[in-house]
Amino acid sequence: MIAICPNPFRDNGLALSRQAIAMLRSAGFEARIFPVFADDEPDVLPDDLSYGRLDSLGEDCTMAVAIGGDGTILSVVRHLGDRSLPILGINLGTKGFMASLEPEDFMQLLRAVRGECPVRSRMMLDVELRRGGETVFTDRALNDAVIHGYGDCVQITAWCDGERMTSFSGDGVILSTPTGSTGYSMSAGGPIVEPTARAIIVSPICAHMMSAKSFVVSADREISVRTEKLHVRKAFLSIDGTSGFDLENGDELYVRRSASVVQMVDPGIRSFYEIAYKKLQ
Repeated sequence: MIAICPNPFRDNGLALSRQAIAMLRSAGFEARIFPVFADDEPDVLPDDLSYGRLDSLGEDCTMAVAIGGDGTILSVVRHLGDRSLPILGINLGTKGFMASLEPEDFMQLLRAVRGECPVRSRMMLDVELRRGGETVFTDRALNDAVIHGYGDCVQITAWCDGERMTSFSGDGVILSTPTGSTGYSMSAGGPIVEPTARAIIVSPICAHMMSAKSFVVSADREISVRTEKLHVRKAFLSIDGTSGFDLENGDELYVRRSASVVQMVDPGIRSFYEIAYKKLQ
């Protein structure tokens, strides 16, 4: 069974999802629609279709097709949790670095579900927040973990395997995977890294120090970040763009390469460098 996972705010009327369902069924595949971002606004979903929930996918599901932007793929990954399922992205967003297909490549969907396309693994980050020596929050990120002030500058100190790497006052810091290097990290001046690489990128956000630059470190390293001198100032931690977890003075964030990976289907229509060149014009 193929899970079609549209963002109904991008796929208007689920027009592309309908085409995908029809094409797959005519080719002999079972397919169902599992929308994302619709829990709070169910009226956005057409009444003439039936829907499932991603968190209740059966073992018979062999692939998820995310129809939307990069945020749609991130949402699908989070809903799948520990389940490693190949994901194919069809871009209906503005940038869509993570999606391997554009709407004009739609017919390549059949190649993908027939197993004719390679699957590339993307590294993830395990995230742990400690407060007073105790773990108070854990999560996993495909794109990034971000510490950001609520409109205030925050003091950040970061270590790599216990060695201090940077300390600055600014809006915050981004710890990203290579997949996430084309997201918020890039907007903050961080480097673009090939998505199948194995590395952790540490990028300051609007640092009040000219010497505060991005670091690209081996994926085998552990990065720790401490929020300091918050006091009446407020800051939060966000994972892959989710709602923030409020931080307190002295909280310590630990980020390391996860044993889990995300499997992305690559039909080979265009390379990452071709995608980057066109989308960054």
